[in-house]
Amino acid sequence: MKVGVLANPQLRDVDSIARELLDVIGDRAEIIIEEKLAQKLGMDGQPLADMCVDVLITIGGDGTILHALQRCNPVIAGINAGQLGFLTEIPKDEISKKISRILTGDYEVEERLRLKVMRNEERLQDCLNEAVLHTAHVSKMHHFEVLVDGTLAMNVRADGLIISTPTGSTSYAMSVGGPIIDPMVDAFVMAPIAPFNLAIRPLVIPANSQIEVRHITKKECVMVLDGQEEVTIQPDDILRLSRSENPARFVRFQGDFYEKAWKKLRM
Repeated sequence: MKVGVLANPQLRDVDSIARELLDVIGDRAEIIIEEKLAQKLGMDGQPLADMCVDVLITIGGDGTILHALQRCNPVIAGINAGQLGFLTEIPKDEISKKISRILTGDYEVEERLRLKVMRNEERLQDCLNEAVLHTAHVSKMHHFEVLVDGTLAMNVRADGLIISTPTGSTSYAMSVGGPIIDPMVDAFVMAPIAPFNLAIRPLVIPANSQIEVRHITKKECVMVLDGQEEVTIQPDDILRLSRSENPARFVRFQGDFYEKAWKKLRM
């Protein structure tokens, strides 16, 4: 078994967590360490995009996992050393127990829907959480038309639009009034940001739909993909969003979405 290790290098206790993890794995698996973490530990490492592993263990929060998924698509097991950690599975005080289970194959793999994003004919990065389209300047409302399978579904003036997966429904989309969706539901959420018409509400759309976003305002705007990458959208650009053929895959020990969601949201 090949195990990759990736960490957010800015975490205060990343060195001690990483060394504990490496001690637990020991010689029970081949270990490949991401190059920035390896440098902190005084070891040899590889660029994340070049790491071919059976399981990638991340140390950090959801942002660390989203960072990884922008560069590769392994099965991921997240150690929660960040804040909320909706996507992480392993508490810091259970590293030995849970990593031992991974090494013996005692886990399930859960697939999560990702969003395919096209700008004209160019494919951008897939999104596990959301693609956010917003104005390039503060307090400048734009006009958007959204078609679902060729039919006009939303005509809105707003500060922006969020197109979210079920995984992302507990992220930015929730903060603008979107619903919480079980990750097993095949759907997208389309939520306007501060719409001029308050009657415009978030929509839940079947995940097999083709979403097309037209930017009516003749000014450029910005699209942010999973909070990791920003791309400029010109007035004549056409955005097409749909289900990605490459789902994200996570190590899971039990199906506890509702327990985890309410626990995190009460924090």
